[in-house]
Amino acid sequence: MDEELIKVIGEVEKEKGLEKDVIIEALEAAMLTAARKRKGLVADLEANFDPETGEVNVIEFKKVVETVENPDLEITLDQALAIEDDPDLQIGDEIGLLIPTEELGRIAAQTAKQVIIQRVREADRDVVFEAFKDRRGELISGTVRRIERGNIMVDLLKAEAILPYREQLPRENVRPGDRIEALVLEVRKEARGSQIVLSRAHPDFVVKLFEREVPEIYEGIVSIKAVAREAATRTKIGVQSRDADVDPVGACVGMKGIRVQAVVNELRGEKIDIVPYSPDPVRFVCSALQPAEVSRVLVDEGERRMEIVVPDDQLSLAIGRRGQNVRLAAEVTGWKLDLHSESKMNERRAIAFESLDRIEGLGELIQQTLYNYGYTSASQVAESEVSALAAIPGIEEERAQQLVEAALTAVASERAERKIRRELARDQASYIYKLYDLAITMPRGEGLDGIPELGAVGRAAVMDSGLCNLAELYVEATEMDLEAFAEAYGWSEGRAWTVAYRAEDAMAGRLDVELNRLVDKPDETDFAAAAEEVENEAPAEDAAEAKAGDVEVAGDGEVSHASSPEDAETAESEEGA
Repeated sequence: MDEELIKVIGEVEKEKGLEKDVIIEALEAAMLTAARKRKGLVADLEANFDPETGEVNVIEFKKVVETVENPDLEITLDQALAIEDDPDLQIGDEIGLLIPTEELGRIAAQTAKQVIIQRVREADRDVVFEAFKDRRGELISGTVRRIERGNIMVDLLKAEAILPYREQLPRENVRPGDRIEALVLEVRKEARGSQIVLSRAHPDFVVKLFEREVPEIYEGIVSIKAVAREAATRTKIGVQSRDADVDPVGACVGMKGIRVQAVVNELRGEKIDIVPYSPDPVRFVCSALQPAEVSRVLVDEGERRMEIVVPDDQLSLAIGRRGQNVRLAAEVTGWKLDLHSESKMNERRAIAFESLDRIEGLGELIQQTLYNYGYTSASQVAESEVSALAAIPGIEEERAQQLVEAALTAVASERAERKIRRELARDQASYIYKLYDLAITMPRGEGLDGIPELGAVGRAAVMDSGLCNLAELYVEATEMDLEAFAEAYGWSEGRAWTVAYRAEDAMAGRLDVELNRLVDKPDETDFAAAAEEVENEAPAEDAAEAKAGDVEVAGDGEVSHASSPEDAETAESEEGA
């Protein structure tokens, strides 16, 4: 009796958690494989475990024949009688021959060992798979055993699980020996054994943590209807209560926030927004965008899209850091969200009403109705089906047909205007190019004499400021504010206006185009006032002489200033003394 083998079977059964029949089947398969190595693949072999002796017997079956043609499957009657003393044995019978273990050899024994190991592994894999296949989506705790290429191997006592790098919380540090909790994400059968995949980044991990911390969720009074998560940064969950007396948000937060804080601690400080769920998508979206306030919502049910309008000072709050708040709100609600500020929407509304106003016979009420139904331009009305317009309350089919025809006319008018604007813009760009080219190539001082409102002093001041010719003066006059232009040269605004007009008139003649950068034209009174201002200015040469007379150079190189003839005489007498 092989008590050692029976003992080994018992130990493997206890250690691996395998059934005894599975181990015996592995032993039988191993011995059968070893025998085939010795006897060949054609031989008819069978392996049986004898529980009484504790041995695995390998039996080779052969047919008793008169003449042997296949030695692997046949045996003569004389040979059979020599092996087994059975007087009833005759030709055509089948005889079983016991193969001694020693006859299998060392190589066969090694093969048997490998088969046993393989079969035990397969059985172990099946046991692990059966134990964990129904635990998908559950929380499980384990000990970090080691870290391989960023993946964390977790010891679950009876099995080993893997926490892939992509399923870990970013910037989370763990070391071998640490306790870790995760969600059973997947259980797979693989050639190397069953693989248990864990996750701490999956949204359901947050759900399971709340189920553990909030009794109302575990009991089914409060349910988590939707969840959106960006691991390690922020999570939004929508909660609903079946009991009107139970506040779902308050139940999840807990007394002094103790319940939600426990979840936050497990998630290493991840922010959690708990919002009340509502079957009304608009109400749910408004809650999901908290803490931002929503002014109004435009819904497109066909595209499952909403345009959200928020106050200007709430736009950045609604969008969130790097768009996270609106992104999570869209994910948790299942709607596409477009955020707009009130000023932007007012601007869009003004543009839309300007286009719709071109449709002849369109009253304010119908205009507002069309805008509410998503028609923001005359072209949209023109391209719409009559039946679609007739489906709008307050618009009958005949009226819808009239609106489409009027919209087509308005669209044709808009296209004609756009064409004219494009041509004007093209001409504008052409003359601006010529204008700046003239400003560079025009000789110094050219054209300034043709502006009488400048005067000699004004021309000198203009050139001293760096403006060398008429083109440069015109560019500055039309690009600067009138008040700033006048202040730059000490002129009145009326004179600055007339100078700018004269410069534009002169440049229009040189460019052979009609320039209209100045909206209004000065009248005769403005020109007369400017002329009077020029006359009252001291001539440039007189001003220069007066300036030179105020400065005298003394014999020793010092500069002295004489403010009057008396001061000069006093200075001379002092010098003589």
